[in-house]
Amino acid sequence: MRKFGRGINQRRAFLKGLAANLILKEKIKTTEARAKELRAVVERLISYAKKGTLAGRRQVISALPSAAAKKLFKEITPRFKERRGGYTRIIKLGQRMSDGAKMVFMEFVE
Repeated sequence: MRKFGRGINQRRAFLKGLAANLILKEKIKTTEARAKELRAVVERLISYAKKGTLAGRRQVISALPSAAAKKLFKEITPRFKERRGGYTRIIKLGQRMSDGAKMVFMEFVE
């Protein structure tokens, strides 16, 4: 698990914000390390949402802001009804000029 130089609470909030941005915008540009950590979080949330149970809904609502949770239930989850996993895609872009970090686009598979 990557720590990103943050404490556990900061790291959770950081990943929660990244997940919300990915769900609301459906495509974000970020570093490769962040995208790899974010993939696990987002795919787990989609799996919870697909179950359709009350417990699954509560898990998603507790992990995301309300606007992102609504979009996940209404728009994103129905797209992946038949899919068994692998909801996101990471497209490598190259290195960032300023610090050489590997940059990627992260998006949902269509």
